[in-house]
Amino acid sequence: MNTSGKHSDEGVFKTPKTIRVKSSGNNGGTPITIPSSPFMKKLGCGTGVNVYLMDRVGKLNASPWAVKKINSKCAAKQKAVYQKRLSQEAKVLKGIIHPNIVGFRAVATATDGSKCLAMEYGGEQSLNDLIEKRKEEGLKAFPAANIEQVALHVARGLKYLHNEKKLLHGDMKSCNVVIKGDFETVKICDVGVSLPLDENMKVSDPKAEYIGTEPWNSMEAMVGGEITDKADIFSYGLTLWEMMTLAMPHLETLDQDDDQEDEGDSFEESFDEDAYYERLGTRPPLDTEALGRSYRRMVELFYLCTEEDPKKRPSAAQIVQALESNAPLEKTPTEVIVID
Repeated sequence: MNTSGKHSDEGVFKTPKTIRVKSSGNNGGTPITIPSSPFMKKLGCGTGVNVYLMDRVGKLNASPWAVKKINSKCAAKQKAVYQKRLSQEAKVLKGIIHPNIVGFRAVATATDGSKCLAMEYGGEQSLNDLIEKRKEEGLKAFPAANIEQVALHVARGLKYLHNEKKLLHGDMKSCNVVIKGDFETVKICDVGVSLPLDENMKVSDPKAEYIGTEPWNSMEAMVGGEITDKADIFSYGLTLWEMMTLAMPHLETLDQDDDQEDEGDSFEESFDEDAYYERLGTRPPLDTEALGRSYRRMVELFYLCTEEDPKKRPSAAQIVQALESNAPLEKTPTEVIVID
């Protein structure tokens, strides 16, 4: 979910229209009114979808909802794909109740037949928003305490998904972590591409397609290998890396582009596509000396989570245990690394 600025309201819209719809959720099919998109604050956008803030006017002490809608500008063929993902996300969210995962509120079908997914409002900004803001302000890595807080809360959410719900999130990254206030709450969002796991933590359907997002994908996802819960762990490790570097994995050459503009090089000319694809699925470099000793725990966790061999990566449950109590984090039955 990438941030978008506030919409303009300079006389281009007529009187707000509302859509009266039947919702399925905890309200037992009670009609709800969803405003037209231009009259809700746009929180962000993803591939084929937009997310809006819906203030539930007239309801006493009612908390706002985040409403996910299919982008009306999508091609018809793509709309069908995104509608399927939205329906899948609603189905998954209905069965999830966890403080570190954005909750389900309702599904509404608009007059055009498209579905809108109403969710708990988990926070005005995604972690990616905060990373971009920090970079624009000329700051460096987030304080180690903030990174550890995100690491623990996201790991708790993943532990619940993996162990309790037997689900792979399938697209862990900073865009899919929402933050409220000054890291008051941290929640995982966007479970629309999640995949069922079997008792061995492997994706149970051999025909299931792992979607992910390229820069965050593990090696096994890149080469069509066996997908397990550890694919989420690799992406989780890169999410921590984002907070330490304020960069997107494997796209270091993008930062170099600004330096080359004076020389007349365009992005296409300066971006080394071959080098980028060669790096996918690997551990990106990290300047640990520049970070300093206060980041040692998070650096160590990043290295563990981004092992190329999935079996060497810790499980979400092990990460939670280590971060909560400084318990040993097992790499293999005979090798133990302690985060203290």
